[in-house]
Order: sequence, then structure tokens, then C-alpha cells
Amino acid sequence: MEWKEIYKNRVVTAEEALSHIKNGDEIVPSHAADEPKYLFNKLVEMKDQFKDVGILQGLNIGDAPYAIPECYGHFRIDSFFLGKNNRACCQEGRGEIIPMHFFAQPIAIRDGYVPVDVGLIQVTPPDEDGYVFMGTSCDQTREVVKKARITIAQVNNQVPHVLGETKLHVSEIDYFVEYDEDIYELPIISSDDPISEKIGYNISTMIEDGACLQMGQGTVPNAILKFLENKKDLGIHTEVFSDNLIHLIEKGVVNGSKKKLYPGKIVATFVQGTKELYKYVDYNPMIQLMPVNYTNSIGNIAQNDNVVAINSAIEVDLMGQIVADSIGNKMFSGVGGQQDFIRGAEESLGGKPIIALPSTAKNETISRIVAVLKPGTAVTTTRNDVHYVVTEYGIADLFGKSITERSEQLIKIAHPKFREQLKKDFDEYRKSAGQLYIK
Repeated sequence: MEWKEIYKNRVVTAEEALSHIKNGDEIVPSHAADEPKYLFNKLVEMKDQFKDVGILQGLNIGDAPYAIPECYGHFRIDSFFLGKNNRACCQEGRGEIIPMHFFAQPIAIRDGYVPVDVGLIQVTPPDEDGYVFMGTSCDQTREVVKKARITIAQVNNQVPHVLGETKLHVSEIDYFVEYDEDIYELPIISSDDPISEKIGYNISTMIEDGACLQMGQGTVPNAILKFLENKKDLGIHTEVFSDNLIHLIEKGVVNGSKKKLYPGKIVATFVQGTKELYKYVDYNPMIQLMPVNYTNSIGNIAQNDNVVAINSAIEVDLMGQIVADSIGNKMFSGVGGQQDFIRGAEESLGGKPIIALPSTAKNETISRIVAVLKPGTAVTTTRNDVHYVVTEYGIADLFGKSITERSEQLIKIAHPKFREQLKKDFDEYRKSAGQLYIK
């Protein structure tokens, strides 16, 4: 059958497509900005038809209308990575967090560890050969489509055509719902905060010409970029591509000429940002989206030399344990790909795995470098994996250092008002554990 006929026969209303969802099914949507708003709004309108339907997400940057208390019982929220609009749902017991590296998510789907009954994705209109583009999210979409009993796609002409491994043939999708609307945006995050600028400057001193960068979005990544304008031949192999890099690409600072893997290309697994970003990536041959089990493969990351992986933390203890996804025993976000890139950079020739964080929180009332983690706190990255920790007060190199040396290095980059107490608290902890030997 010719693809146009296949497509025409599978175009239905949202109500008809969603009526094929069964009670107890697990829905896996497109990730992040690519989550289909119209389909989910319709699903919530139809909520009384459903009972115990799971919605499994990665990072949620959308409205998450299904996560409100009124939807509890109709929908249950499962999440690899909490966002602001589904965080309360999971913290209040109306949803569950699934701890898992970003790299492993499509593998867990492929091998059946994570159930997928319905794929709810968002795509471009078909091209002349009958292929649709996945849009801004490539990470696990193909595995979802392969595994799902049914796949429902919102066809939206506002979705950009991002190149890479991003095409699906119309015959792979069961139902198409045509509805045009703006996709989710993430505004540019200001980097004018003086603390972020100091951290950004400190990290920039570690980035050499020809380095291959991995960084996310936020005040610190944006601040770093301010100090890279005089660098040369930088490359990008990362998870998320966003607005913050466009300026350096247009200046020629980022050109990927020294990369071993996809030289001259920016490799990422999803895109999120402003409308201007979505226009920039549309059919842009420099941008290549790949599945996350490719981008976040330690072996693939390490094929590039001088990988500088920059990841954030909520808290660091004096042994070098990194907490990035919880505050005490309360889940805040998710593991993401932090450890994927920490280990990939470690294996890269000349690589530098970096953890960056401000030294304090809540107007300098709380130190984010702590002597000992509170009971119940989940460790994101173990002390065995940590190399560099950077605050506005400097750079601590923990690799190959003893526990005592690590504590000394980290106290030096803590806020000065907390340094004496950190030393006292850590000495008490080590005495109680029989680890402190007084000379």
C-alpha cells in the first residue's frame, strides 16, 4: 500500500485514538519539549473513562495536567526525572520515581523491564517519502514505538525537523491526530548571577582549545559560555542542545573540528529551549540527534579526546559523594546522565569530569558542602567516580586523594563562614567511626 493511503487511513480524532487505551496500560510519551500537549489535554478531559493508567516520563517541562490530585486514580505517574509540574505528585505519594541512568532507559524499554503499552508521541507532517521526524526528542522514541501495542502521534507543523536518527515511517505508527500548536518552550536562563559567573570562570580555566563539551541548561552552564569566546575548535557531545550554544557556533568557537566521533557535528539526544532555537535546528545539518543509549554510552563519549563533562549537584559531602536528585530523603529531580558523562569523560584522553555547584543555598544560610549526608539521602554519583568539584571559591581535585585530603580540598572551596564547622563536624564523624588518627 502506498504511504499516502496508509497515512490517510490512520488519521483519526484524538477521542478515537485515545479510546484504544485500556485500564492499567502504561503510556510513554515523547520526552521533554516534545510531549504532545493536545493529546494529553484530551486524555485528561476523558479521564473518567480510565482507571489506573500509567504515564511514564523522563524530564517533564510541560503542564502535566494529568498530575493534579483530581486525576489520581485515573492516572498514576511514573517518572525517571521529576520536573516542576509533576514533582509534587511524586513527593505526595501519587506517583513513583524510577531510579535509572538516562543511558539505560531505552534498554529497559527494549528488554521489557519497563512496560510500554501506548506510545504517545509528537511528529512533523510526513515528507515526500512518507517519513515523519520525531521532533525535539530522539532519546528513547524509537524503542517506545517498537515496543508499544499502539502508537498515537500528534502531527504538528510547529515541530522542527531535527536531523540524525530521527525519522519514522508512517507505517510504524497506528494512529495520527492532526493538530497544530506551539510546542513547549524553556526560556533562556539568565547567567548574570555573580556566583554563577565565578563558577563559570573557574570552569572555563579548565577548558582547552579543541575540548569536547557536555553541559546542560542553567545559570552555571550559561555563565561558562561567557568565558569561552576566545577558545578555538570546541566540540559538543551532550544530552541536551539549547539556545546557550548558538552564539559560540555562529562565532566559530564551536565547530567540532577536533572531534573523533561525528567531526564537525553537534551530537545530542534532545533539544529544548525557545522558538528561536527550534527554528535554528530545523533541517540544520550541524545538529544530529541520536538515541540516548548512543549519546550517553561511556564508550562513545570516550572516543572524543579532552571531553569536559559539566554536571550540577545539590549537595556534596567531604568524602566526595554527590547528591544531585534529592534534598535529604525527598526526591527532587532524577539521575539523568550525570554518571554516564562523568565516566565517559574519565575514560576520554585528557578528559575532565566536573561537578559544579554554588557553595551555599538560601541566602548563604545553608552550606551545600556538608560534612556528612543526612540519613536517607540518595547518592547520585559515588565518591569513587568524582574528579573535580567547583564552586565560586575554587576547584577541588579529588581524584587519587585520600579521605583526609578530599575533606581538606573541599573545605577550601566551601563558603568561608562554614569552613571551621565543617572541619569540626567531619572530625567528630571520623572519630565516631574510628577513622581519625591524631598525630
